[in-house]
Amino acid sequence: MARHAGMEHHAFAGPADTHHVTLRTPAELADALPYLLGYRPEDSIVLAALHDQGGRGRFGGRARLGIPAGPDDWASAARQLAHGLVTGSERRGRRPAQMVAYLCQEPGQGESGRQVMERLRPLAQHIRVECGLLDAPVVEALCVSGGRLWSYCCTGEACCPAEGIAMGLPGTSVLAAAATYAGLQVRGTLRELRARLLPRETAAALDQEAALDCAGRKLVPRILDDTSRAQVAEETMALARRVMRRYAEAPAVSGTLMADARDDELLEHTEAAVLILGLQDRTTRDWAAAWMEGDEAGPALRLWRALARRCVGSYGEHAAAPLTLAGWVAWSTGDELEAREALAMALGADSEYLFARLLHQACNEGLDPESVRRCLRAERLERERRGRPASEQAERAVEAEQAIEAGRAETDALASDGTTEPVADDAAAPAPGCAVSPATALAPTTAEGSRRRRRARRAGTAEDRSGTTASGHTRPPGTGTRKAAGRRRAAGDAGGVRLCRGDTEGEA
Repeated sequence: MARHAGMEHHAFAGPADTHHVTLRTPAELADALPYLLGYRPEDSIVLAALHDQGGRGRFGGRARLGIPAGPDDWASAARQLAHGLVTGSERRGRRPAQMVAYLCQEPGQGESGRQVMERLRPLAQHIRVECGLLDAPVVEALCVSGGRLWSYCCTGEACCPAEGIAMGLPGTSVLAAAATYAGLQVRGTLRELRARLLPRETAAALDQEAALDCAGRKLVPRILDDTSRAQVAEETMALARRVMRRYAEAPAVSGTLMADARDDELLEHTEAAVLILGLQDRTTRDWAAAWMEGDEAGPALRLWRALARRCVGSYGEHAAAPLTLAGWVAWSTGDELEAREALAMALGADSEYLFARLLHQACNEGLDPESVRRCLRAERLERERRGRPASEQAERAVEAEQAIEAGRAETDALASDGTTEPVADDAAAPAPGCAVSPATALAPTTAEGSRRRRRARRAGTAEDRSGTTASGHTRPPGTGTRKAAGRRRAAGDAGGVRLCRGDTEGEA
């Protein structure tokens, strides 16, 4: 089965436990979609689970997937979406009784909404078949296009005319009023959200790329050197704190575009370059992840967004670190929508970035981020209390992970028999201070997850591509990708960071 990137799962939660709205018509179901997701989907397949509650359907989990461009991929996309939502709901203890399906796509040039509906009809049928095979029949399938909606399940001319039903103005329905009263918000489209995290394509991009080249020539040799690597980490953290303080003290502005432009003005090219390169080190990134709550979270999130926008030109892969941090802070502060998008974009920048992959999976499955927060808090408190140098902290983190690896031998034997790994309270904190990567706290605990970890280690990805190796070094650029495999064999898998343009791979 082909795997389609970008699938999102949404656990059902929120004020709907106390505010009830009854939806009876296809138009009301279509009007509810932005409030179910928190944004207005574009080019999307959306499945919403319904649970039986006293003879009525109650919305449960939701899953979204981009509509594949080729019809040949529609069947596998429908299968993946239906299976993912059903199994995800089962993990949360409630299997869907029924489904509502939505196909959202705007007409192309010279195309009408009705033509879009007819063109997507086979996709709707694939979804209905796959959900039926999982004993979760689709009770309504809607196409929303060009400001109108059509039902694939109802052929009644009186209620579902062939020309479709005109959608009302956003925010004018009874449901919109009830959602506003309940505190539910719709934040535009995913395209608008992603725009805050994408590299800026302006004349300043050339200056930023030149600053990254210059900073790389100075920083990469220092990071590759064991004697100076810890100092670079401390300098990176100190600079990040200064920029965050600058953001916190700046006067507020209205609108996301204005706010992002103001943050960009407050961050110099050289500062952005140093921070982007410094965060390629896993230990530095994990320390930065501790700015996840309270007064630190807001400025930190703004900084990670700004750094993601500065990963221009040939530095696109470097965005994985700030995007992952942005996703983590958003998830930690309760913004699951931005968290999912930022983490998906991090995986787009670097598909093997393990911290992003684990966070993305955990967020999609509706897990509680507190386990990661607890680990990061403990590690930060211990570091501050003992005042140990960063080099000792890095060594302690590596030793802790090596101890965990050594202790997995017995667990792997259990996993080979299909036994679930036990999760003790100290699994996330094997030693006082929880000095392990936050990725460890999110590591899979099933037998399948254990086998996945073993495969990853055989492939040489002990944490993630920008993370430390067994020797505690950061990896060179491209490590873990098929494109770079030949270069690694030729130059050796020397520890390092993503090298800048003009540098050579291998020993520094």
